[in-house]
Amino acid sequence: MQWIENLNKAVQYLENHLTGEIDYHQAAKIAGCSVYHFGRMFGYLANMPLGEYIRRRRMSLAASDLRSGQEKIVDIALKYGYASPTAFNRAFQSVHGIAPSAARKEDASLKAFGPIHFQVTVAGMQELEYRIQKLEAFRIVGVGRPLAMELEQNFAMVPQLWQQAAMDGTIASLAAKMDSQPMGLLGVSACNDDESWRYYIAVSTSQPVQAPLEEYTVPAFTWAVFDGEGVCPQAIQELERQIVTQWLPTSGYEYDNGPDLEVYLNPDPQNAKFQVWIPVVKR
Repeated sequence: MQWIENLNKAVQYLENHLTGEIDYHQAAKIAGCSVYHFGRMFGYLANMPLGEYIRRRRMSLAASDLRSGQEKIVDIALKYGYASPTAFNRAFQSVHGIAPSAARKEDASLKAFGPIHFQVTVAGMQELEYRIQKLEAFRIVGVGRPLAMELEQNFAMVPQLWQQAAMDGTIASLAAKMDSQPMGLLGVSACNDDESWRYYIAVSTSQPVQAPLEEYTVPAFTWAVFDGEGVCPQAIQELERQIVTQWLPTSGYEYDNGPDLEVYLNPDPQNAKFQVWIPVVKR
């Protein structure tokens, strides 16, 4: 399957550059998606953030180098991208539980993490309702925060932003401005490779923007739209995981280089009804 083959080729690129600088744009290009979507797909499929995988692989190789006893610790640190011996020591201990100097001992207990390889296994598929929809470019207004490449960091930041927006009245203010499609309170992950990554809580509106609100134009795309409900943010995160791990590999579509949308159709996070929109293109 081409989609999975491309993802495995991207992983091989990472493997070939563990001792040098990794160009994440090149890895994403091989996978056929944006850098943001590459990190997101990897995290869901591997059940591990991309940065954590790279760190484990590098520290696994570093452990082998240390056991050989031929290189200085500072040289091994530089080899795997750590200009600071302190940062290397911290990373090594987080993986192996011992300091790099202790790894040279004959009885040292170390961990080995092999390269990952993806394959499609259809098991326990859950029904996903979706439709394919084209939508012209539309303007949103709202509050924004930078997105991190690490999925786990965004999982922490985004709910905090929603909580703050609910408490300070921002959500109520935005709801009053809503007058364009798609109707609903929006969570927009703007992650095009040509722009700074940013997450917005916003609405689609024709009304003017006033500080501290920001505006952003969502380009025209073809979207795969999925319906969901449940307690948020857990329910929407689970739906996004199912889309990447179950629907996308066998759908005949792949990610286009555009934002992801969360469309919240009611205001109750304990009994939410929502949609997830992902930009897609036919393979």
